[in-house]
Amino acid sequence: MREASYLQPRPANFVPLTPLSFLDRTAALYPERLAIIDAERRLTWSEVRHRCLSLAAALARLGIKEGDVVSILAPNTAEMFEAHFAVAMAGAVLNTINYRLDAETVTYILEHAETRVLLLDRQCAPLAQAAMACLNEDRPVVIDLGGPGDALANSHSHANLMRENIGNFQPHTPTDEWQSLCLNYTSGTSGKPKGVLYHHRGAYLMALGTIAGWGLAGHPVYLYTVPMFHCNGWGHAWTMTALAATIVCCRHVSAKAINQAILDHGVTHFGGAPIVLGMLVEAATAEPLILPHKVKVMTAGAPPPAAILEKVETLGFDVMQVYGLTETYGHVVQSIWHEAWNGLDFAERANLKARQGVPFPMMENAAICDTLTGEPLPKDGKSMGEIVLRGNTVMKGYHKDEAATEAAFADGVFHSGDVAVQYPDGFLEIRDRIKDIIISGGENISSIEVESVLYRHPAISAVAVVARPDSKWGETPIAFVELKLGERATAEELLQFCRQHLAGFKVPKHYCFESLPKTSTGKIEKYKLRERAKAI
Repeated sequence: MREASYLQPRPANFVPLTPLSFLDRTAALYPERLAIIDAERRLTWSEVRHRCLSLAAALARLGIKEGDVVSILAPNTAEMFEAHFAVAMAGAVLNTINYRLDAETVTYILEHAETRVLLLDRQCAPLAQAAMACLNEDRPVVIDLGGPGDALANSHSHANLMRENIGNFQPHTPTDEWQSLCLNYTSGTSGKPKGVLYHHRGAYLMALGTIAGWGLAGHPVYLYTVPMFHCNGWGHAWTMTALAATIVCCRHVSAKAINQAILDHGVTHFGGAPIVLGMLVEAATAEPLILPHKVKVMTAGAPPPAAILEKVETLGFDVMQVYGLTETYGHVVQSIWHEAWNGLDFAERANLKARQGVPFPMMENAAICDTLTGEPLPKDGKSMGEIVLRGNTVMKGYHKDEAATEAAFADGVFHSGDVAVQYPDGFLEIRDRIKDIIISGGENISSIEVESVLYRHPAISAVAVVARPDSKWGETPIAFVELKLGERATAEELLQFCRQHLAGFKVPKHYCFESLPKTSTGKIEKYKLRERAKAI
C-alpha cells in the first residue's frame, strides 16, 4: 500500500515522548495522594509538581538555558527525586554525581560536563568543596539543598527559592524526544569515567517497560534504596511517578532501615544490588524478620550468587534479577519466571533466578556474538560470547567521545563488554567481563562461575577470582577472599570445597585472605587484584 501524502505526523497524533508528562498527569489526577515520604516530611503529588516548577523557575532566573548541565550531589531525598523533573522543566540536562567518589573524579566530572549549577546536599559539602577548589574554570553556582550540617556559604538557599513567586514561568516541553535529558558518568574503574547521555524518549520507554516487565500496577509503595545517582536510580523516579506511587526516601541504606520502612510504611517494592540482599540475610540471622506481606525486589549489579537468592526468598522477598549498564538506562534484561518452575525445590529455583534472563518489553534484542568475528553464537548454554543489545533504551552516546561511541555501536549493536552464554529458551547467563575471562591451557574459565561456588561456603563474605600468570598454563585462577566477621577458613579447606563442585582446571590453587578493594558503588576492583596476582 502506498501511503498518501496527507498521512503525516500531526500535533494531534505525534507527541514527543518525555517522562515530564507523567508528572503532569499524576498531579492532575491524584493531587492529594501521598507522593513522597522523606524522614518526617510528607508531600502530595500536587506539592511535588509545584516544587519542581519552583526549582525550574529558579534555575531559569539563574540563567540556565536549554542544553545547560545542572549537577546534583545528594543522597536519596525529596530534592534529589524532584531534580529528575525540575531540571528538565528548565530545559537543562541533569547530571547526578556519585557522592562516594573521590574529589579528583568529581572535579573531572564537573569540568567535563561543564556544570553551570550544582544542587548540593550538606551531607556532601566536604566532597563538593574539595572538588571545586581544584576547578580550573569558573565554579558552578551552588544551591544549598539543606540536610545535616550548617548552611553553605556562597550559595542560594533551596528553601528560599521554593518560596519565590513562579510568575509567568512556562516549563520547557521538548519538541524533539531525542533531546538530552540526563548525563551519567560510568564508574571509572579503569581510566577516566565516560559521560553517558540519555534522551527523553528512552526515559519514557524505560518507565513503561519497567511497569510491564515487573508487573507493576495500582499505586505501589516504593522504597528508594537504589542510589538515584546510579542510572537515575534505574529510572524508577519516572516509573513510580507514572503510577502515582508513594516513594519512601532512604538517605542511609541498611537492613534495619529497609525492614523498618516495610513495617512503618507498607513498602511493597524496592531495588538494590546483591550486597543489599546479603545485608538482609545477615540481619535476619541475628534477628529473625517476619514480613507483613510479600515484598517484591529488583536486584542488579554483579550477578548474585544463587545461595543468596535462595536465602533471601526464604525471608519472604520475591526477587527478580535484572541486567543492564549505565549505557542502557539500567535494567534491560530480566529473569522472568515460568509457572512450570514453581514445583522445583528452592535450590533449583534459585539457580534459575540467578540467570540474567531475556529482554525487557522495551528492548528489541539481546544476544551473544563471537568476540573476534562478531558472528552470532548458538543458544546452547555453552558457547560464550559478548552480550550485544539493541533497543530504544540504549544511550545516545558518550559525551565528548566520538571514538568510544563508534566503538560501542560497531556493527549496528551496542557492545556490552560482558561475556555470557545463551540457553535454548533465550535466557542469558553472564559468565564474565571480557577482560575478566581466565584462559588456562586454552580453556576459558569464568571467574563468576568459580566465585559462585565459593560464595556457597558459609565463612565467605566476599570473593573475587582473577587470572594469575602461570609459566605452564598461561593463566590460572587465584581467589581473593574476605571472610565474615568471626569466621575462619583455610586455603586447603577452600581448595577441597572447590574440588567438590568444579572441574579440576577451574579450581583456584591459591587463596588470599584480605579485605577486598571496592569502588564507590560497591563493585570489587578486580584490576587492582590482577596487579596483586602478578606478584604472588
